[in-house]
Amino acid sequence: MPLLVLGLLSLVGGVLGGLARLAVEVPSLAAAQAGWHGALMISAFFGTVISLERAVAISRRWAYLGPAAAGAGGALLLAGAPLGLAQALAVGASAVLVAASVVVMRRHAALFTIALAVAAACWLVGNLAWIASGAVHAAVPWWLAFLVLTIAGERLELTRLLPARREAAPLFVAVAGTILLGATLALWQEAGTRVFAAGLLALSAWLLRHDIARRNARQQGLTRFIAICLLSGYVWLAIGAAFGLAGGFDPGHPWRDAALHAVALGFVFAMVFGHAPIIFPAVARVKIPYHPFFYLPLALLHVSLALRAVGATGGQFPLQQLGAIANGATLLLFILTMLGSVVRGRRAERRCGRP
Repeated sequence: MPLLVLGLLSLVGGVLGGLARLAVEVPSLAAAQAGWHGALMISAFFGTVISLERAVAISRRWAYLGPAAAGAGGALLLAGAPLGLAQALAVGASAVLVAASVVVMRRHAALFTIALAVAAACWLVGNLAWIASGAVHAAVPWWLAFLVLTIAGERLELTRLLPARREAAPLFVAVAGTILLGATLALWQEAGTRVFAAGLLALSAWLLRHDIARRNARQQGLTRFIAICLLSGYVWLAIGAAFGLAGGFDPGHPWRDAALHAVALGFVFAMVFGHAPIIFPAVARVKIPYHPFFYLPLALLHVSLALRAVGATGGQFPLQQLGAIANGATLLLFILTMLGSVVRGRRAERRCGRP
């Protein structure tokens, strides 16, 4: 729980810093760190959460150094500590995640465990690119590849529950290779971001075609909710990729805000909303019973992001601001919803006479 709290601090600081970038009035501490919005959201918050999940999975004490370093790095960024120290902690955290992912891969050699290890390496490369260039935007394609390939690897594991499709694995390798190629080229030339976007678009098509979510959407309860989250996220991944093909991933492009957040909010957080009722109980040892209210944060996520994207691509800054503020409120509502569900779960256990 202390490690999750560290991650949540980075999430709060990252959200407020992102709002400050759009000229929304926020506390001065968060506004001062607006330049590290991406680092706080991806490297610090998601780095903490994903590393913590991997540490729990392999049950090795040293693996907890990863989420601890990622969370501490985010806290140092918020505190205004020397940048080099926060960057060093990010590199250390990502190196630990790579090592933990290699442990998983050695225990069970499969395409999905290889994908998870490659995704962890993307985080490490992104952190090194951040240090080498001194600019966050150099790390962004690699950080996004870290998130996208982590999610794709976890979804790839579940395709084993479907009838085997001979083309699925080779296509996945080709798509992942395109994403990595684009991220590499983007270090030297903007054309690389188009290749990167093409890889994301191909991945969205692969997920829509091969993921079990299409079948699960016909189920009920939590299974259906997760499937709806996933399918809606795949649509946002395709939208973000389309913006990227038009230049939206290039630094300074007017569509950059829409392109990045279509992927990082629309795709990634839709995955978070869907998987939280499963992952958080495994990590934090709490129960999160399903409730239809879970759909409200999901719906607000899509509506608020659509407002933001329309405002960003249409040159309507007030609408873009409104969408961003609604994005932050949606994440807060989601956290409160999860906490409320935990409380309901504990009350239900007490009613049943459990400790």
